[in-house]
Formats: sequence, structure tokens, C-alpha cells
Amino acid sequence: MGSIPDPGELSELTQPSFDEFQRQTSLMTSCTLLWKELSDHFSSLEEDLKHKSEALKRKMRTLDTATSDSLRLLDRRETSLDATLQIALRTLDTRRTAALSSFLDDHVDDDAGEVDDATGLVLKLKSFCLRMDAFGFWTFLSAKKKELDGLRAEVPVALAECVDPAKFVLEAISEVFPVDKRGEKPGHDLGWACVLVLESLIPVVVDPVIGKSRLLVTPTVKEHATEIAETWKASLEERGGAENVKTPDVHTFLQHVVTFGIVKNEDLDLYRKLVIASAWRKQMPKLALSLGLTQQMPDMIEELISKGQQLDAVHFTYEVGLVDKFPPVPLLKSFLKDAKKVAASILEDPNNAGRAAYLAARKEQSALRAVIKCIEEYKLEADFPPENLKKRLEQLEKVKTVKTEKRKPAAVPANKRTRASNSNGGPMPPAKAGRLTNAYVSSFPAAPTFVRSPSHGQYPAALPPYPSPPHMYGSRSPPANPYAAYSPEPAPAIAGSYPAAPMNYPAYGGYGNVLAPTYQQAYYR
Repeated sequence: MGSIPDPGELSELTQPSFDEFQRQTSLMTSCTLLWKELSDHFSSLEEDLKHKSEALKRKMRTLDTATSDSLRLLDRRETSLDATLQIALRTLDTRRTAALSSFLDDHVDDDAGEVDDATGLVLKLKSFCLRMDAFGFWTFLSAKKKELDGLRAEVPVALAECVDPAKFVLEAISEVFPVDKRGEKPGHDLGWACVLVLESLIPVVVDPVIGKSRLLVTPTVKEHATEIAETWKASLEERGGAENVKTPDVHTFLQHVVTFGIVKNEDLDLYRKLVIASAWRKQMPKLALSLGLTQQMPDMIEELISKGQQLDAVHFTYEVGLVDKFPPVPLLKSFLKDAKKVAASILEDPNNAGRAAYLAARKEQSALRAVIKCIEEYKLEADFPPENLKKRLEQLEKVKTVKTEKRKPAAVPANKRTRASNSNGGPMPPAKAGRLTNAYVSSFPAAPTFVRSPSHGQYPAALPPYPSPPHMYGSRSPPANPYAAYSPEPAPAIAGSYPAAPMNYPAYGGYGNVLAPTYQQAYYR
């Protein structure tokens, strides 16, 4: 039987190797690192799953809330039908009785509109609405552009007297929308009247129980309004495309769609193009939201900024609540910088040497007024003090005043020897004419003295103007051609004189984008 080996002898036989020890140490380190990596990986997966689970729970809660709100709204709409129907029937009965009385009552006649006050205006409008005389209503309204302040308050009251207000409005504006039926020479634009009537219809057709979520418009009238909108869209190519349609027509179409609740998701791209093309109108931000463009607003604001329409972008920003994403002060400063670049380009234009300073000053004045108005409207005085802007505006006004005074002709002294008998208007003979052998006095009127006008370069052709709706109901005039307001005729000159050299105005600092749109202060008027 073998004996157990001595431990001392075993150690002598199998001495440990240092290389083996390093190998085992490296293996343990690798295992430790691998374990840590796996542990971190699983921890990360666990955190991701936790976040996704929480996000999913939030979405489920949001969906449940939205579902509950929708069910509550549907239940309210269903339960309110009877109340709404009763109110509509009572209103219809009242309107019908009033309409019948208006035909029989001799006191309600055409003389009611002759009163030159608000009472007479309301009575006249109500008389048309009671009789459902859409043509008479439109003719009377379109001639009262100077009284828009009163019309904005009184037209909704008058439309409430109609038996069918929605149908009445469609018949009233059919004279000019969707197609102008006034012939080849339609005359002045009536888009302001269309927008006024369409805006005034909204509070009349809103459901008295649940509000704007349901409009009291009959299916027949709504279908007719949809056909009108489709007719207008079909005529876009004849009008020059979505980007070139006149702004009053665009405003009327968009307001028509919103008023009758016929917004279509497939037309959102068209709505966006129309809003961008007429973004300078102050109602466009609100209309954009009503048209369902809320999700596209950030992209629309960036598009306006890229086109140099920073001022319009500011209004869209405040309307949609993206002031943090698009700070207004940098946009306003950028707008002023672009305006100065345009003014500088006007000064350098050789074709406008005679009036370049005037046009450049007017461009900068317009931009300054618009920015000052925007600062005051949105209470930005703390971030962008307007004092320096106002001082610069006063300087430009003074320069303009000096220029105007220098252009005034000097008074010509009257002839002291004019006789009353000289009825032909010719000049009197010289004082010593009777003593000169070669003196000759003509009995015919003297030929008028012509003064050669100062030469002008070729002016660029102005865009065809069209009147814009006034500001009373929130419209803004389109950016006008800066040359249109300046008369190309020279100031009256004295016989024998030469045109005075134009004044040198102070140079304007840096402007660059010549294609930047010209903004007029009419936006705020």
C-alpha cells in the first residue's frame, strides 16, 4: 500500500509558472469586464423598456381622455339636438312673422335708410334681410365702404333677421363670387364686402347650445357652398395660379371655406399656398388655424423668414404660440436690415438718379413704421426699445419736408402794367414802344412759354393696382409698388429756368436682398 506523498515533495514536483498566473489573471479580468458590459447592456434595455412603457401609458391615457371627450361631445350633441331644434324653430317662426309683417307694414319702406345715423343704417339693413332681398342688400352694402366701422357691428344683427341667413349670404355675394358678373370692366374691388358679410355670418349660424362645433346650415346650402368653392378652385389657372391670385379673391375664398365649415384635408396644400401668398394680411394667421394648418405652422413661419417676410412671420408666431422657437426681436432687426439693403440698392440704381433718394427714404420710413407698430402691439419695448427707430423716422420726415419745400416753384411777380382792356391775355407793349421806330406790338395772344422737363430714365412698369379691403375689419393693403405713389411729372418751373439738381440724402447702411418685399405701413392701418 502506497504512502501519501509529502506536501513538500509535491511542491517540488509541480512548481507554479508565472506565465500561467498571468494567463489566469487576464482571464479573470476579461470575465469581469464582460460581466460588467452585459450588466450595463441589460440595465440599458431595462431603462428603455421602462421609458417606452411610460410613454405608451401616457399615450393610452391621452387616447382615453380624447375618447372620453369625444364621447362626451357626441352625447352632448345628441342631447342638445332637441334644445337646438326648439330654439331654431322659435327663431324661424319669429323671423317668418317679422318678414310677413315687413311686407304689410307701411312703416318699413325705403325711406328708413335715408336716416344718416346708425339707427337708419340698421333699419335699412334689417328691412333687406326681413324681405330676403339679397340683391338690394348687396347693392346698399357695397356703396357704404366709408361706414365700415358701423357695418361691422350692425351686419350680424341684420343677418339675424333673415329666415335663412346662410342662403341669403350666398345669394348676396354671388354678384362677385366665385365669378365676377359685372362684365369686362367690373370697376372697384368688392372683396372687402364679401369678407365682411362672410365674417358677420359666423355668429349668426353658430349653434346656440354647443357653439362653433356645429353650424346651423342646411345640407342644401352647405352643398351649394361646396360647389361654389369648387368653381373658384377650377378657375385658379385663369387667375394666374395659387401664387398669383389677387389677395381679395384669396381672402374671400378662404373665409368662405371657414364660414360654411367645408374645409377639406385634401386641399391643405392649396390652403397653405394661398395663405403664404397673402401672408401680409392680418387675418391670415387666424384663418390658417381655422383651415387646419396648425401642424404646418412652424414650416410656414420658416418659409416666410426665408422669403424675407420676417414681419409676417412675427404675426404668425404670436398667433400660434411659437415665440420661444422664433424670437420676434431678431426677426424685426433682420427685417430692418433687409429694408436698408433694398434702400441702398435703390440709391445705386442709375435709372432712378432723379428720385432715388426719395424712394429709398420712403422704403426705410415704411419699414420703421411697421416695426414700431409691431413693437407696440406685442409689448416688446423692453427687448427692443423703439426710441432710436422713432428718432430715425423723424430725421427722414425732416429730410422729406426739406426736399418738398425746395421743389416748390418761386412766385412770379405780377406785371404792373396790365390793363383791364387787355382781354386777350397777351403781354403789354414795352414802356417806350411809342418812341421806337422798330417797335411792334402784336394784337394776338402770345404763345405760351414752354419749359423743357428734366429728363427721366425709363421707369419700371407698375403692377396693376387693385383696391384692398380697408382696415376696419382687419385687412391690410398689399405691398405696393414703391414707384406708384410718386408722380413722374416734374414740379412746375419758371420760364427760362433749368431743373434743379436732386438733393443728396445721407447714405443708408447696408441693405442686400433687392427682392425682399416692400412692406407698407398699411398693414397696421
